[in-house]
Amino acid sequence: MSLNREQIAQRVAKELADGYYVNLGIGIPTLVANYVPEGIEVMLQSENGLLGMGPYPTEDELDADMINAGKETVTAAKGAAIFNSADSFAMIRGGHVDLTVLGAFEVDQHGNIASWMIPKKLIKGMGGAMDLVAGAKNIIVTMTHASKHGDSKLLEECSLPLTGVNCVKKIVTDLAVLEVKDGAFHLLERAPGVSVDEIISKTAGKLIVEGDVPEMSFD
Repeated sequence: MSLNREQIAQRVAKELADGYYVNLGIGIPTLVANYVPEGIEVMLQSENGLLGMGPYPTEDELDADMINAGKETVTAAKGAAIFNSADSFAMIRGGHVDLTVLGAFEVDQHGNIASWMIPKKLIKGMGGAMDLVAGAKNIIVTMTHASKHGDSKLLEECSLPLTGVNCVKKIVTDLAVLEVKDGAFHLLERAPGVSVDEIISKTAGKLIVEGDVPEMSFD
């Protein structure tokens, strides 16, 4: 059984470590803020100028002026700071972000990512993704393993315009957790009830499977 958006975000949250500065991209990555593990402190950074982003607000906490880079309302954690976007991008470009979580259209076996453009479709631009893939110390991608038409998004070589080159370290899809290294996808975990054979069939790029692959844990 494939994971839903919330479950993907919950699994990604297990990659957070105490003291991390983390940027969350638009889409599934923003949901990670709701699943920060107990006992650790992370500072969530938004490129529009917020360091210390909290979870989505309740109706009583709603403040229309407090938004993330995706224009969604958010809360501010204790100790948060608000500043202009130029300072925010200086943090990113200066290598001060430990981890960024991004969505993507495609990722290939060399760690290249295509996340901003589909030719002949209207787009608003790349946003901060280009800076994030170049400046963050670690890149994790979240996405569905295959498109709605069943085509794999994990490819031998990306077909769409690239956002970044040789930068993706790990991928969490609705079917699996994979590490990207040595020119291949390495299968680390599978979603509960999902077989290795299904993952193999939906991965177009080179996939390495070693030994028994455990099911994901959300604890």
